[in-house]
Amino acid sequence: MKPGETKFIFVTGGVVSSLGKGIAAASIGRLLVSRGFRVQLQKFDPYINVDPGTMSPFQHGEVFVTEDGAETDLDLGHYERFTDEMLSRISNVTTGAVYDQVIKKERRGDFLGATIQVIPHVTDEIKSRIRQAAAASDAEVVIVEIGGTVGDIESLPFLEAIRQFRNDVGREHVCFVHVTLVPYLDASGELKTKPTQHSVNELRRIGIQPDMLMCRSESSLDTDIRKKIGLFASLPQDAIVSAYDVDNIYKVPLAYQMQGVDDFVLDHLGLEAPRADLSGWADLCKRADETTDSLRIALVGKYVQLEDAYLSVSESLRHAGFKHGVKIDIDWIDSEDLERGKAEGRLEKADGILVPGGFGGRGIEGKIAAAKYARENEVPYLGICLGMQIAVAEFARHKADMDGANSTEFDPETPFPVIDLLPEQKEVADLGGTMRLGADPIKLHNGTRARALYGEAVVYERHRHRYEVNNLLRKRLEAAGLTISGTSPDDRLVEVVELADHPFYVASQFHPEFKSRPERPSPLFSEFIAASLELARGEERSEPVADPADGEIQAAYGTTTGDAPGRFGRG
Repeated sequence: MKPGETKFIFVTGGVVSSLGKGIAAASIGRLLVSRGFRVQLQKFDPYINVDPGTMSPFQHGEVFVTEDGAETDLDLGHYERFTDEMLSRISNVTTGAVYDQVIKKERRGDFLGATIQVIPHVTDEIKSRIRQAAAASDAEVVIVEIGGTVGDIESLPFLEAIRQFRNDVGREHVCFVHVTLVPYLDASGELKTKPTQHSVNELRRIGIQPDMLMCRSESSLDTDIRKKIGLFASLPQDAIVSAYDVDNIYKVPLAYQMQGVDDFVLDHLGLEAPRADLSGWADLCKRADETTDSLRIALVGKYVQLEDAYLSVSESLRHAGFKHGVKIDIDWIDSEDLERGKAEGRLEKADGILVPGGFGGRGIEGKIAAAKYARENEVPYLGICLGMQIAVAEFARHKADMDGANSTEFDPETPFPVIDLLPEQKEVADLGGTMRLGADPIKLHNGTRARALYGEAVVYERHRHRYEVNNLLRKRLEAAGLTISGTSPDDRLVEVVELADHPFYVASQFHPEFKSRPERPSPLFSEFIAASLELARGEERSEPVADPADGEIQAAYGTTTGDAPGRFGRG
């Protein structure tokens, strides 16, 4: 590979949405990183919002925050977790951001009076964002996922841009990977290839011939099916990948390697590298399969009907479970149910209680009830962002003689505003991209649990909030027994609180879930699970039950499923 010669992989999807393009892109990235390449990943989203920061979690799922403070698509979380590469605001581009930039250029007169059109002005802007990703990261391979589905009108400018891009940089530098669906019809007992054929034809109609197909299906595709798909798609059989369902998303790179995905891509791009060493990755999956015990973690939130709203949180719990050899059984509790008195019994069965971030007053009293239960019953508690703020409010009400304590976000007239708007936020009018966002340093105080579990005096973690512990009431909280164990370096902002007389009661203003990795879990999540495990093991252990295995990967990598998770016995 010549110096400065970047290769590009474009991942598209067809037939239906939610096929797993993000996991496919992340898995290819994992394989290439394991073979020694510097990789940058990028996501193009076809919606007109400038970013997902103001979108409802019920529509979009989690907003993933990058180190430099960009509010981005949740797929960037997969990219970071699989490749262990830090991404940036360049890594997520929306239709809204593209048009915003084009219009700004037009208003400045950059186009010298030209009539502004989708082609070439919008497509040129899209292509410039791809080049920026390559230049900013000094990556050898840039993997770009095109959001949406081939055939959608919203995605057409992006597809046209990557069609042009292949001609711009040379066909030998570009690989098109298309993710499509091969459904199984139970009534006829057949796998149907026609949806994939139509999807490929739609892609060809706009001028893109895919180089590889990732065929999503419930089970592995046999040779005859792959030959049939290859015949209609004008592709060799080794370019037809069986992207079958697995019980653990971290097995996907292993499944891809078994089918020679990385070899095919590198050969297509004219690259050479030693075979990927995925032994550590395979060992992680093996440990997950062999785990026979589980913990029940109560996750108390207001968006639990869509689990993707807390995707990085749930994945971080799984990472900690990998480390401690336990499967995590998340009990998704709607905080409004706690307010209505419908879910108290579920807290009693929990080995640990986690309250994640969020905004708005709906369900707040239910979250406060969860924090109170954890504190009074010595159940391990982890609060994140809003989860820290409600823990402070609960402590203020019931331990610091501040009846009615609250955040001014939920009760502007509270007599004890223990949580208040950050001073720099008071004049902010626009909602999008105006919060405290991205990584900031956190000073961890000596003699605290937070300092001990991180093992460092200063750490960097990512933030996404407007409200903070009120310094006017801080000393009163500390006098009542609340330990402030982490602050900003100037001591102005409270970053971590904990209770010294509790098995594990720690809450952070920052979001540790954004930096957790499968092979390197966040210290906060790791210690939270360790404490929950200690509590659970103090009780009688139940008998495990059988669980199906993922046979193909187990056979290839020597893994065994063993028994499925048993319960340690809390309920």
